[in-house]
Amino acid sequence: MAAPGRRRPGRHGGAVVLSRNGRGFAAVVFGPAARVLVRLGVSPDVVTVSGTAAVTAAALTLLPADHLAVGALVLGALVVADNLDGQMARMSNRVSRWGAFLDSTMDRIADAAIFCGVLLWALRHLDGALGAWTAGLALACLVLGGVVPYAKARAEGLGMTADVGLAERADRLLVVLVATLLVGLGLPAAVLTAALGLLAVASAVTVVQRMRTVYVQARDDGAAPGLDGVGGALDGFDPAGGGADPAGDSRAPGRREPDGAGSTNGAAGGAAS
Repeated sequence: MAAPGRRRPGRHGGAVVLSRNGRGFAAVVFGPAARVLVRLGVSPDVVTVSGTAAVTAAALTLLPADHLAVGALVLGALVVADNLDGQMARMSNRVSRWGAFLDSTMDRIADAAIFCGVLLWALRHLDGALGAWTAGLALACLVLGGVVPYAKARAEGLGMTADVGLAERADRLLVVLVATLLVGLGLPAAVLTAALGLLAVASAVTVVQRMRTVYVQARDDGAAPGLDGVGGALDGFDPAGGGADPAGDSRAPGRREPDGAGSTNGAAGGAAS
């Protein structure tokens, strides 16, 4: 049994928003592969589902088995390759609302698998307070990682926007995978614990930011009550200094859009981050 707060030895030893910054790179890298797959008649939906299956399998096998470095690299490659299905959809004129829905749904599964993998790793390879904190924070990230995109999607479904926040999908995946890689290369497990704590706080703030953004829009449209209760608290919440501008850059729902590093399955619409 490892000492409390220490990582058990395994067999192998020991808020900048990025969602929109990696798309050009991914388009250049994966454009040729997308063209080949389109010529072969491969459906973008097949690539979407296959990508999710690959992420899920890698996250739930490599990470719990303490293959942190390999797992982080494999998952990172799959995340970057996420742009592939979106490019294929545009090249083959198969952009659709169904594709956007499928991609966003598969993204939620892939994200949950990654944080579940980290959670299982913590339960199997950490002891004491450090293990409890790491597992708890991984669970918090898993839950909040579903609430963040839901808040945005629900706002868009009501005809409003919620394209604000400290922790969009690309940011969450980048932070957790880099921290996982560093721990796999020999850094203390506390590095991953701290990263998960940062993500949990940033995700919670993002949820409140999006709630405030929607509240302001609803209030201005006369569809929200006066400044009392929760509404009053939200009206005074703006940690990003103006980040609640409802006129943010919101992609139209129902479109397959490239998301580069910000999506594990490539064809995400505006509600995917």
